[in-house]
Amino acid sequence: MRKRAKPTGGNTVDVVVIGAGHSGLAMSHCLRARSIEHVVLERGEIANSWRHERWDSLRLLTPNWLSRLPDYQYSGTDPDGYMSVDEVVDFVSDYALAIDAPVRTKTKVTAVAPMDIGYRVRTDRGDWLCRAAVIASGACNLPEVPAISKALPANVVQLTPHGYRNPRQLEPGGVLVVGASSTGLQLADEIRRAGHEVMLSVGEHVRLPRLYRGRDIQWWMHACGLFDQRFDEVDDLGRARRVPSPQLVGSKERTTMDLNSVSAAGVQIVGRLAGVRDGKAQFSGSLRNVCALADLKMNRLLATIDEWIDCHGGSHDAGPVERFELTRLPRAPRLNLDFGSGEVRTVVWATGYRPDYSWLQAPVLDRKGLVRHVGGVADAPGLYLMGMPFLRRRKSSFIHGAEDDALELGEQLAAYLRTLPARLGTRMAI
Repeated sequence: MRKRAKPTGGNTVDVVVIGAGHSGLAMSHCLRARSIEHVVLERGEIANSWRHERWDSLRLLTPNWLSRLPDYQYSGTDPDGYMSVDEVVDFVSDYALAIDAPVRTKTKVTAVAPMDIGYRVRTDRGDWLCRAAVIASGACNLPEVPAISKALPANVVQLTPHGYRNPRQLEPGGVLVVGASSTGLQLADEIRRAGHEVMLSVGEHVRLPRLYRGRDIQWWMHACGLFDQRFDEVDDLGRARRVPSPQLVGSKERTTMDLNSVSAAGVQIVGRLAGVRDGKAQFSGSLRNVCALADLKMNRLLATIDEWIDCHGGSHDAGPVERFELTRLPRAPRLNLDFGSGEVRTVVWATGYRPDYSWLQAPVLDRKGLVRHVGGVADAPGLYLMGMPFLRRRKSSFIHGAEDDALELGEQLAAYLRTLPARLGTRMAI
């Protein structure tokens, strides 16, 4: 690594990586392999979100054998299982040790501002000057709570998955879970089994079986190359990045969790929460159409897998072709709820997450507050992004998706650094 004089007012380094989750650490490994001087800044501890912002029973949706990072993979005794929160923390923390990542924990980034060349990264423990920066702070920093939440009566307790840990913290009485992707489905099932009456508000969702033809559904998606589909190969990338997480759960029994299974457990299925007025909720009447579309898309995926098996001569290794019962719904789904009746005491907003870029002062945010980028190369010189949905591939937001993205972006970042002078300037551009 080249020795450079340090500009006044901060430590100097080639690259600052923001975030010591699996994506930031994967990038750190790739930078070290290229002898690129860098530091990884983490607001809390390594794998901080997994340590402090997940509910107790959560497990990965991907099987253990699929968990890997650059030059590192799962080596435990349960390859077909699904890591618990504590196991994910250990996996990511052990990786940081294995690659000797230069992580500065408990270092909160408060601003990233462009200079003539590079960026000044301000933290609560001093400034860093760098020629390039990688944002790997995650896609799930803040819960996405709709504005409609403000119309709920004051006596209704509102929670998000960031604050929810287990059913013991809930008030007695009924619970409305809004959102039926993997998070909402799992929480509705858990809360119902704890003895609460639960209503699940369902909008657009992705339905998948846990097992198909004798293998985990994600085994087939991996083998078929669906996870490797690139960002420049889809017609509507914006929509692909907004696809909800699939209705899956990682359980020891490898069971399928869908609307049929949770309704069989006693969860009441209602449509999308369309409005709240005068303390009364209205649910959309489109529930049947939304579920029919999810069933249709699931069967299209299964047909794609069947075709791949036939084309690759794998029929003898696979179980028989399967099709699953269509989503069962009440003849007349409920359309309203009076919060004043006391039937529901708590609302859990499982309506997604969004990244927090309140500290980013580079002019790269779109009207929705997301970083404008092409395959992780941000719309600003020397700024890169890791760990976002469909960043470069469909698998980008999964642990196993970080490896390919980091390798490719690391190569582009190295090429960019070769175009710059070795010495950093210090004049702020904004």
